[in-house]
Amino acid sequence: MIFAATFTACAGPHNYVQPSGPRYSECYEAVADTTEIRVVTFNIQFSREIDKAITLLTTAPDLRGADILMLQEMDAAGAHQIAFALGMCYVYYPATIHPSSGRDFGNAILSRWPITNDRKIILPHNGRFGRTQRIAVTGTVTIRGHEIQIYSLHLATWVEVTFNHRKDQARAVLEDARRGPHLVIVGGDLNSHDVGDVFSENGFAWPTNHQGRTAKTGDLDHIFLRGLSLVDSTSTGMIRDNEGASDHRPVWIVLRPPE
Repeated sequence: MIFAATFTACAGPHNYVQPSGPRYSECYEAVADTTEIRVVTFNIQFSREIDKAITLLTTAPDLRGADILMLQEMDAAGAHQIAFALGMCYVYYPATIHPSSGRDFGNAILSRWPITNDRKIILPHNGRFGRTQRIAVTGTVTIRGHEIQIYSLHLATWVEVTFNHRKDQARAVLEDARRGPHLVIVGGDLNSHDVGDVFSENGFAWPTNHQGRTAKTGDLDHIFLRGLSLVDSTSTGMIRDNEGASDHRPVWIVLRPPE
């Protein structure tokens, strides 16, 4: 047993280094049209409280009926359970087996519309201690004939990488977005507020810039937009009481559909 434990420690993390997978996807419902697009990003800590997260997503007025969800710290079972409960399409890719939980750890996109052309983007700079990697998950949804590229991302913590390395991770998403549709939604856990400047400096709107703390360690969870606009100035917010579903608070916005 001592030999096995030593071998595992020396072998390093179990990162999923293949861009093609593992991949999990299913579609439970699709909609034809909408008068507004409700978008939510939510880090559900290690997928531990999925039932509580589902209750929150189906009862909180500002979350209920979400059209697009970007989730982080997910495993395959949690992503599937939420998509099934909410009647949504989903795609999920794990980044690594997290050393703290011993479970898959990655990002998901859920949508009322089918998700096409989905991919995993492996971000630069693995963590300095556990050597675990971070990823973004991207996919395309088509609304009123317009393609919208969605990104669910989770950047590394300040313990794992430097601030400039975290900015490099954000730039990897921006570089990918330059090659896709003009309409883009990026959401997730930046593990920093100021990394958001990388997106705003590259032409993205930042509607969640001044929302306050989304976790004990700061204002970490954000949504960025290119080519899309809010319904009005009140169409953004944060759920302050997350009913014990996570150590993060979900963040939401409401968009005008493309015309």
